[in-house]
Parts: sequence; structure tokens; C-alpha cells
Amino acid sequence: MSDKAAIKVFIADDHAIVREGLKQILADTRDIVVAGEAENGSDALRLFRKSGCHVVLLDISMPDRSGIEVLKQIKKEKPELAVLMLSMHREDQYAIRSLKAGAAGYLTKQSAPKELVTAIRQVAGGLKYISAALAQELANHVGEDHETALHETLSDREYQTLTLIASGMTVGAIAKELSLSVKTVSEYRARLLVKMKLKNSAELTHYAIRNGLID
Repeated sequence: MSDKAAIKVFIADDHAIVREGLKQILADTRDIVVAGEAENGSDALRLFRKSGCHVVLLDISMPDRSGIEVLKQIKKEKPELAVLMLSMHREDQYAIRSLKAGAAGYLTKQSAPKELVTAIRQVAGGLKYISAALAQELANHVGEDHETALHETLSDREYQTLTLIASGMTVGAIAKELSLSVKTVSEYRARLLVKMKLKNSAELTHYAIRNGLID
């Protein structure tokens, strides 16, 4: 198959080893080619426009801004472009947020190479892609009459801060991880505690464990 007829994929992930691994997987397919790559959110937004891609593989945890923020900007500029989110997090943590923000699908980085290729082909064809496990999880909640959980009221950055604090990271470590100032992360922490009616990080961690937000 010629490159002109192939599915063009743009890869955005801050880990070089992940990008190389993805490129190696896709190199073994005849109908998919890598049209470009980026190591942070700003570069992703600048370079995907030039790539002529059909699908963006987007890491949800980018160093300069969250993947969901990048996703929303991409969909604002090119609503028809398929964005497949990649994450180290369990599907039930970020999948729904990603799909609501416009993602065409969601995969964990532990997914088999064959599943990645299947997902790319599916979203390139205009369909959505979720794993069988996530589909079952969503089906289990269909028809349930429940109030919105407190963590679902958080912004994407606040939610990300919640999961990192609950995982045992300090504010300073989170600031370094997200390329933000300690003051900014502290503000996120303060806001999410107010929204969730919690007093401190210990209560926040208990909430996250109780609601299955961290492993």
C-alpha cells in the first residue's frame, strides 16, 4: 500500500522509548505510517497541523499540559480528526473524561500491539474504540440512578493533582512532574479539597482508594 493511501498517525508522548516502541509496532503494518511525533503538548499542537495525519496517538500525561487539554484544543481546531488517548492509568480513571472531551478511543500502554493496530484502524474509519473490559464496565452502570461523584466535578488538572497526591507524591514532586510551579499545584490542591469537602491530603487519599481512583 502506498503512503498516500495509508493511515497517517501522529504520536505525542514525552517518553522517547515509548515513541520508538509505537513506531516499531506500526512499522510492521502495511496500511499505517507514522507522519510525525512530539514530546510535549505544545509541540504536539504545533506539529500535528503540518503532519496531515488521520489519527493522533496522544499520551494523557504530558509534561507541559495535560493530554486532555491538548485533546480539547485539537478537537476545537479539527473536530473530525480522530484522537486515540494512551495512558498508564487504568481505564476507569481517565477513559470517561477522555471520551467526553472528544477522544475517539482510549488505550492503556499495557495493551497488546495487536489491540493498538485494531484501535487505530477503527478510529481512522470514523468509529469509537474502547476495550472489552471498559465496555463491560460502562454496561454495568447503564440505568444506574446515582448522584455525580465529587471527583467528577473537578477540572482535568484538579483530577490529575488528586490522583498524584493520593499516589503519595508531594506538592513539589507533582510540580516537577507536571512542569508547573509549586504555588500552582498548591492552588489546585486547595480548590479540589474545597470542591470535595475534604480537610487534608490524608482524607483525599482515603477517598481516592475508596472510589478506586488509584491502584
